[in-house]
Amino acid sequence: MERRSAIKNLGGLLIAPAVVLNGKNTNKPVLRIAHLTDVHLKNKFDAPARYARCLHHVQNQKPKVDFIMNGGDVVFDMNKENLGTLEEQWKLTHRIMKAECNLPVNYCLGNHDIWWNENDKGQTLYGKKYALDQLQLAKPYYSFNKNGWKFIVLDSVHLDIDDTWYIGKLGDEQLTWLETELQQTPANTPVLVMSHIPILTATNLIDDDTVNKWVMLGGDMHTDNAKIIKLFYKYPNVKLCLSGHIHLREKLVYNNVTYLCNGAVSGGWWEGNRRETPPGYGLIDLYADGNFEERYITY
Repeated sequence: MERRSAIKNLGGLLIAPAVVLNGKNTNKPVLRIAHLTDVHLKNKFDAPARYARCLHHVQNQKPKVDFIMNGGDVVFDMNKENLGTLEEQWKLTHRIMKAECNLPVNYCLGNHDIWWNENDKGQTLYGKKYALDQLQLAKPYYSFNKNGWKFIVLDSVHLDIDDTWYIGKLGDEQLTWLETELQQTPANTPVLVMSHIPILTATNLIDDDTVNKWVMLGGDMHTDNAKIIKLFYKYPNVKLCLSGHIHLREKLVYNNVTYLCNGAVSGGWWEGNRRETPPGYGLIDLYADGNFEERYITY
């Protein structure tokens, strides 16, 4: 058994890092979070009862989960639906959450949460407005601090230049905001970032029909990932990036940043696994020194 411990002096503040025994962090985490993404809730495939089962599973974890990070695609699909269908899906979501969940939830928008029916462009709730109102969010990107960690929630989903379908990116305004957020975060404050579309993923290389040629679609991964990764490189306190969208479990480490996609609560849209990934959620313990422990939980 190897025991290592040290004390660092950071700006006059004495911080005792985690003691490591056999490669495991023995200090208690400052937070335990559950990352639920791609619920795609609708009143079909027994999805309401199965989602409730997932929420109960999260709330029965020991030690207890402090809050949920919801990675988007909250409802099944708003893109081309009519207003009546939208209202039904959101009422179902609110009913399930009120009855089955006592934990705080922090949401980001997924591509299926946005109302892009071209026949309804004149409506005041068109686009992201409807979902933002349902989730009580003032903006689709925001940040907050909790127990020594900084959480940054990004807005991945934007209409492409042809105005007919979506693309993964931040845009200039949000990228500037993100840089300002990182500049204003103390260097000893670890940062967790959540987006719906992965900033970086290798899963788009999985294609049964591909031989020596891959096509990366702009809706599958952030098209501005080089800019974001370059920005993260300037701020080593960025530790972990959570995403959803691809419904696959993936863990990728680049430049000491871990890019983690935690499958989907709905699996293959409530019809089984998505490839080899079963329905599930991420369980993450966050430590004061910026370390974390994570696993994928099937419920």
